[in-house]
Amino acid sequence: MANFLSLLGFDPSKNSVKTEVLAGVTTFLTMSYILAVNPLILGDAHMDKGAVFSATIVAAAIATLVMAFYAKLPFALASGMGINAFFAYTLVLGMGFTWQQALAAVFIEGIIFVLLTVFKVREAIVNAIPINLRYAISVGIGLFIAFIGLKNGGIIVHSDATLLQLGTWNASSILAIAGVLIGTALLALNVRGALFITIIAITIIGIPLGVTQLGEGFTLVSLPQSFSDVAFKMDFSKFFTLDINYLIVVFVLVFMDLFDTLGTLIGASTSAGMVEKNGRIHNLNKALLADAIGTVAGAMCGTSTVTTYVESTTGIAAGGRTGLTSFTVAMLFLLALFFSPLFLIIPAAATTSALVLVGVMMVKAIVNIEMSDFTEAAPCFLTIIMMPLAYSISEGIVMGMLSYVLIKLLTGRGKQVSVAMYILACFFLLKYLIPLFQ
Repeated sequence: MANFLSLLGFDPSKNSVKTEVLAGVTTFLTMSYILAVNPLILGDAHMDKGAVFSATIVAAAIATLVMAFYAKLPFALASGMGINAFFAYTLVLGMGFTWQQALAAVFIEGIIFVLLTVFKVREAIVNAIPINLRYAISVGIGLFIAFIGLKNGGIIVHSDATLLQLGTWNASSILAIAGVLIGTALLALNVRGALFITIIAITIIGIPLGVTQLGEGFTLVSLPQSFSDVAFKMDFSKFFTLDINYLIVVFVLVFMDLFDTLGTLIGASTSAGMVEKNGRIHNLNKALLADAIGTVAGAMCGTSTVTTYVESTTGIAAGGRTGLTSFTVAMLFLLALFFSPLFLIIPAAATTSALVLVGVMMVKAIVNIEMSDFTEAAPCFLTIIMMPLAYSISEGIVMGMLSYVLIKLLTGRGKQVSVAMYILACFFLLKYLIPLFQ
């Protein structure tokens, strides 16, 4: 037993098995809402929900086990919120790629992330993007996924006159609003697994109201569902034809994954005091590699980009410090394979709370944006507002970066823009110029 624990970075003189296991349970409960949300979101991209459920679990378990044994850190991984919305609503429903082509983009992004990590060039990419735009991207994604939650819950609906309007009040929309209020209260009270508890509560309440459909022969436990319908279904045709929109998609995926992971690792490690004397995070490169391997594995299994979860901070706050915490999370993920009937009956109204409240968490980054300088504020605002209005995370990023470079040039501040940003701006311009000559 001692030898096994040592593989996870566990030191009996510093760590407690009970504390680490409870920390793992805490992290799992906090992030387990992804098991309900991810199949619904990717299901909108015409993927089989049952297969996606199993793929989500297997990919999360693989990535989290790599984090446990290789990086020996208490971080858990799963399909990322925001990125899964980008996959379904931008790549597939918005840009018209098939979900097989979208999976190929995720796979390529994962390979690139592996190479960037191995050759340690990620810092150059991070430094190329202005800090204010990084915060703006987080805020924009938060608004975007909150908007998706409100739409899925029937709270916001289409209008021929005004594009959008408040939906009619019915059992589904009332439950969706109730979920947001209950989830907010539980988070404010620091209840562990607040989002998961809210989803289950709304699902149960929805049964007598007809919102939750049990179907005939419903059972809580079953054998794991096969994910063969989505595994190894990647279509690389768009990549080999050098489709400019597809190449931009791959870049955006790399960008989103990189900053999501770095932000989580840096923030969580700093708050937990897990930073070395020289300011570096212990095993950061190994943690990034676990993330990259998870993304590659996720694409092969049939799910969107796998990333390190900020909810890992709840386990760290509960005392998790080693790979035993993340190992516990991985085991709980695998156990969840046998409860697919429970997760797959969860209605969209029940997941509204998770989407909206994760959006709230992401929007908090807006306080870090420098708004007194218009050359910084305007590109950030365009980044944020374009994501929900254009229904596309990538359009928001492209608009933000292009406007940043152009505004700096127009105001005589071109020297404030990095060479890498100029290169990226030229690359993004091609996205709009090439269609004009076709």
